[in-house]
Amino acid sequence: MRRGLALLEIPGIDPQERLEVRTRLRNTLAFCLAETGNVDDGLTQLAGVDQELSGLRDEALRAQLSTKVNLNRAALLCRVGRVDEGVAQLDLEIDRSERRLAARRTAPGVPGQGIPGSGVPGPGVSGPGAADTEAVDLLALALSNRGNAHGEAHRVDRAVRDLDRAVALARTHDLPLRAAIAEHALGNVVQRAGDIPAALRHYQDASRAFQELEPGLLLRLRIDQAEAMISVGLADEAGRLLDEVLPELRRQRIGQDVAEAELFRAAAALQDGDLVLAKRMAGAAQRKLLRRGSPAWAAVAGLIALRVDVSKALGFRWPPARVVARAIALSAELAALKLADQAAFALVLAARVEIRRGAPDRAADLLRGVPTTRRITPIDHRMLLRLCRAELALARGNRRVALAQAKAGLAELGRMRDRLGGLELVSGTAVHGRELGELAVRLVLDGGDSTANAKRLFTWLERTRAQLYRYDPVESDADSELGERIAEVRRLSRALLRARLDGLPTARLEVLLKAGQRAANQLGWSATPWGTPRPVVTAEEVLARLTGRAMVSYAIAGDELTAVVLVDDRVRLVRLGSAAAVTEDARRLHADLDALAPDHLPPPLLGVISASARREAEKLDRVLLRPLAPMIGDRELVVVPTGTLYVVPWGVLPTCANRPTTAVPSATAWVSAVREDRHPAGGVLLVRGPGLQAAQGEIDLLAGYHGDAKLLGVAEAKVGAVLEALDGVKLAHIAAHGEHEPENALFSRLELVDGAMFAHEVGRVRHPPHQVVLAACELALNRVRPGDEPLGFAGALLAGGARTVIAASSRVGDQPSAAAMADFHRNLSGGASPAVALADAVAVDPLRRPFVCLGSG
Repeated sequence: MRRGLALLEIPGIDPQERLEVRTRLRNTLAFCLAETGNVDDGLTQLAGVDQELSGLRDEALRAQLSTKVNLNRAALLCRVGRVDEGVAQLDLEIDRSERRLAARRTAPGVPGQGIPGSGVPGPGVSGPGAADTEAVDLLALALSNRGNAHGEAHRVDRAVRDLDRAVALARTHDLPLRAAIAEHALGNVVQRAGDIPAALRHYQDASRAFQELEPGLLLRLRIDQAEAMISVGLADEAGRLLDEVLPELRRQRIGQDVAEAELFRAAAALQDGDLVLAKRMAGAAQRKLLRRGSPAWAAVAGLIALRVDVSKALGFRWPPARVVARAIALSAELAALKLADQAAFALVLAARVEIRRGAPDRAADLLRGVPTTRRITPIDHRMLLRLCRAELALARGNRRVALAQAKAGLAELGRMRDRLGGLELVSGTAVHGRELGELAVRLVLDGGDSTANAKRLFTWLERTRAQLYRYDPVESDADSELGERIAEVRRLSRALLRARLDGLPTARLEVLLKAGQRAANQLGWSATPWGTPRPVVTAEEVLARLTGRAMVSYAIAGDELTAVVLVDDRVRLVRLGSAAAVTEDARRLHADLDALAPDHLPPPLLGVISASARREAEKLDRVLLRPLAPMIGDRELVVVPTGTLYVVPWGVLPTCANRPTTAVPSATAWVSAVREDRHPAGGVLLVRGPGLQAAQGEIDLLAGYHGDAKLLGVAEAKVGAVLEALDGVKLAHIAAHGEHEPENALFSRLELVDGAMFAHEVGRVRHPPHQVVLAACELALNRVRPGDEPLGFAGALLAGGARTVIAASSRVGDQPSAAAMADFHRNLSGGASPAVALADAVAVDPLRRPFVCLGSG
């Protein structure tokens, strides 16, 4: 801009032309100065432009440029949190624009079709068409900016009115980019109002347009999408997204956007438990925002830094008083900046520290200053207030009130979850209720080991874990487009594999693949609600269904591992010891079983690894099951794991040798899986994927056990054909290479002849099979989110409505897999249940057949 201004000093340029170009350059320069320095630098530049504009003789041009300058000024003010000043400027410009357009409509000529009630003419109005279009564009821009500003100030109705009008104007006058910008702003408004699915839909629409029309706008959109992800507990996804856009934002020196991206990166790190990164990013954002003259945003960054310090302080036996003083001072600062929700949040943080310091009365005084939560109050703020009230009640000796606060908070969180679409969104929200759930479980455990207390603990565990699996899925309106997105991911996955095999560069393909996966995920997130919720089951309902079986539900509180055992009409609580030791043993067993997978290990190595695996299995058995032996006897088992126990193949443990054992994410999910009111299903499907040495003979052998089986050989087993064949079948067996994707669980996959079949797809089969057998590696594994929310390939099948899934929890060789499946199907065809059939099959060689039965059993 400065070089351009210097060129204008060359003699011979028409003074009026010079002034017009100089105005345009200085207007853009003002934005650059505000972004790379302080907002006052930009505002000073614009004040100089105002003075020069009076020298322009062309009245229409002067009015147009004046509008652009004033819109820029309003944008700069709003970006640093001076919303009321910005809105006042926008009010003036919108009024001027509408009067100018109304005057053109009444000018001589043929009237066109305008927008009813808008005061804006249609494209057929007389006068210079380009001028009309630019005037409408400026009005739509002003409406978008004012709508965004009203959204920042939580004036939702006004914001939506402005933005809907901006979209209508832009579409009527064929301004697709302006319409997309308004869609983006609508996403921001409804996000702040708490409607995350609607926000994600608006972002998705805007993203499609930006990719085609102006990719540079995607950077800002990604920041807002990350904010939405954090609000529903997807901190890791938000962190990865922000890590991708931050380098480009820094390169472009877009100061406000860099600072906001760093602020939300801090929030994501805090939610993920990375306090070091959270503090560093919050500090970097706060310094930038203070330099820019953005006190409101700087105070929000300061709040994140305070949350980090409070998290640390609560770990002390006696937190320092300075943390309380700092929180109270920040609350006053936020209130002065009209950030009511953030000011209340800081007071709640101060109250929590006071409770920890043994000063419940001072904490109560602070909480009296916290206003009643509003409909638009963020869910994490509401949950923290519930937690603080519960801690205060507990500090005053009132366990009943503490538990009531926890129950009310989790119910509130559940109502939010019920509105969400997509498995990941539904599972991610659990992070907001984690501390409330942990507090409730600790309180119940402190109440002793009585039968009544064991029932209470069971109920709380069901309220706090695996909520994803208590929904009956409904058909999504995004299924068709989602299928197209996933097909693109499949194509990119194959292209990336070929490039790696050929030794070609892969960086661009990796970027495209990540973008494709993100687009597919976000399309699922913005869909209609995942399903209709079922009520949490009671212990009595489970006991009525067990019919000779025993259920063991594990839980961790602090470092204490406990089990709730339901058997013979009784519910008992058993304390099992250190959770940390069991977690480490489970990881070691998993590593040993992975190492045993190759088909042709040298005998000495096979012996060493097998001995290690047996030792780890023995250690786990000694803690997890032997203390329960007098209660469970030789009954079939239904196990509800927790945390790392999801990787345990239960048939490897000595107590479960030859014992039918079923693993389920929750008792509520198990009761749902065993109920009879499922859609009718019939027939057997056998699928053979490519690259398995033993699969040819395996599938042919299995066909002999099922006379009505439909076979899809390697060539026929394409993704579309398999998904179609899965719909409505009673039993499906798929032998293929599989891989669990820990960072993106719904892209865990089975490899078929035309590419990967993803968990995303199998979880959306309209009528899923009653029983699914996955003769593949690792597909019983899950990514376990906070709140014991497991999700993976097998988990997607169960959440989608499959009753039973047989899958491996670690790697498995082709030969032992084929042998185990032959034994399993022989037993199944003889009338055994899946759990019984698998127990007998695994018992032949437990360490090399690490299959588990999931679901109903």
